[in-house]
Amino acid sequence: MAMIEWNESLSVNVAEIDRQHRQLIDMVNDLNAAMLEGKGRDVLGLILKGLVDYAGTHFHTEERYFLRFGYPEAGAHQKAHAEFVAKVSDFQKGLAADRAGLSVDVLLFLSDWWRQHILVVDKKYGPFFNAKGLR
Repeated sequence: MAMIEWNESLSVNVAEIDRQHRQLIDMVNDLNAAMLEGKGRDVLGLILKGLVDYAGTHFHTEERYFLRFGYPEAGAHQKAHAEFVAKVSDFQKGLAADRAGLSVDVLLFLSDWWRQHILVVDKKYGPFFNAKGLR
């Protein structure tokens, strides 16, 4: 069973961004499934690489729209993006140092990011972008 199931209540009503958010959900679910099988450590390197790629693509997408449409909360949002990138970098260092419990820490971080950033912070820009014609 997936840890996070996609449904329309999770949507920000911007198709491109929703597709990207689904990629993050897939990574969360993949890590959770591997951990349930006792193989979290085995997939952690791929998950962290995926998070680096995700951040590069997804944050660029959002920030491009912030600039294009003059999103008023762009500064705070970009700061949160920088904090995400720094945290993933810390996790990569932890992986290289063979830190115990890292899979759990990554899963907890991503779960919190999902609940606090995507479902609260990202949800704010959906109506703003929709009003500008972005769907």
